[in-house]
Amino acid sequence: MKYLTKAIIIICFLSFTTGNAQEIIQDATEKQSLKRKDTVTSGNKIKADGVAAVVGDFIILESDLDREIAQLEAQGADLEGTTRCELFGSLLESKLYAHQAIQDSVVINELYIQSLVEQQIDGILAQTNGDMAGLLKFYKKDNEAALREQMYEINKNGYLTQQMRLKVLEKIEVTPEETRQFFNGIPEDQRPTFGTELKLAQIVLIPKVSEEAKRAVIERLKGFKKDVEENGANFTTKALFYSDDGSKKDGGKLPTMNRKQPRMVKEFRDVVFNMQEGQISDPFETDFGFHIVWLEKIRGQEYDVRHILLRPEITQAVLKETEDKLKEVRAKILDGTLTFAEAAREFSDEKETKYEGGQMTNPVTQDFNFELTKMEPELYSQIQDLKDGAVSIVLQDQDRVNAIKFKILTVTDRINDHKADFSRDYLKIKDLALQNKQVEAIAEWQKETIAKTYIKVNGEYRTCDFTNNWLKNQ
Repeated sequence: MKYLTKAIIIICFLSFTTGNAQEIIQDATEKQSLKRKDTVTSGNKIKADGVAAVVGDFIILESDLDREIAQLEAQGADLEGTTRCELFGSLLESKLYAHQAIQDSVVINELYIQSLVEQQIDGILAQTNGDMAGLLKFYKKDNEAALREQMYEINKNGYLTQQMRLKVLEKIEVTPEETRQFFNGIPEDQRPTFGTELKLAQIVLIPKVSEEAKRAVIERLKGFKKDVEENGANFTTKALFYSDDGSKKDGGKLPTMNRKQPRMVKEFRDVVFNMQEGQISDPFETDFGFHIVWLEKIRGQEYDVRHILLRPEITQAVLKETEDKLKEVRAKILDGTLTFAEAAREFSDEKETKYEGGQMTNPVTQDFNFELTKMEPELYSQIQDLKDGAVSIVLQDQDRVNAIKFKILTVTDRINDHKADFSRDYLKIKDLALQNKQVEAIAEWQKETIAKTYIKVNGEYRTCDFTNNWLKNQ
């Protein structure tokens, strides 16, 4: 278990170093001294900027660590008790990954990195009222072009680090026997305690859209298309004013699309990848509503698109009819005419749970158990007072597809706080065993890669008690 704790510290730091500043840090030039046991929050002074280390082709400056620490603190990380030596060791690890990724010819997705830079700069400026001067000062750059170049390099190296780590771990799996051995290797008094878990089921009814409402939306979208094509109206402006999608604030612009995106809505990709550059599609339907798409630009395998989404209007009469129908279903469950599972199979509109008798799947663990302390706040508020076997009142809810839906919930099983049990908690134990094996694989990879890579640690950092052999003195 101690290996897992160490892994969490490393992963958290690497995740911060591969992401980048989302806000400007005031007084970022305040340095802190490096002593073997100094914590990050010690607040002492440190010597002027210089080369702190070299890892392969990468140079790490004194200021690099200070900038990373400032950004960690800005993003809410609790660094109390964490030493600069520990964070510097993690920074060395990130450079080791990036260096080896280059040696292994890991392919760089340049368009993705460029879009990431744009998002980061836009995010920072949005938080600072467009203070580009402050952003340039923080990164010590004279102009915006130099800033973008540096942020591109930071994001590129973070991308290489991430891809190399994934490459090291991609083939790591655990067998049932390895899971058993891992569990048996944990002393009984050190086995983890799992919190109270519930199994939940739900019945969902989605208000039906009339054909008349659908036709009205289609005609409206056809009008938008005609106005752009024949009258020179601006597609982006129409998306900004009329779209029912979250992308409306960006004028309907969606993330760059390519043919390798597996999770793209099928109807959407079928339309986009059969269009010509500059073309506006006819209205088409997906689970989200009705769309028209403007294929703004084609760059090789990359497609820049904007869309306008309209959802057909659902009348108050339809909403009341749907709610009343679910109340009738609930009454049949309560009087014993139907079991909850039977009612789910007969009436529920939610395909994911309908044929499982309404049984909900935890999206994180992919099993039927929901740990009470880790449950989404909205779901927790809906079931916190629900007794086992009881049925909730009819609740109004929504999701990313349906603006309004109605549901009832029940608790089908409850497992109270308990020490890890191999048979009952097999999936959780398997996940812990996998994490442990991944940590061991990473440690072995780092040991072998450090041995064959040019590494030089300078100055006071040579007094650090590193976990890895960065000083190559063993």
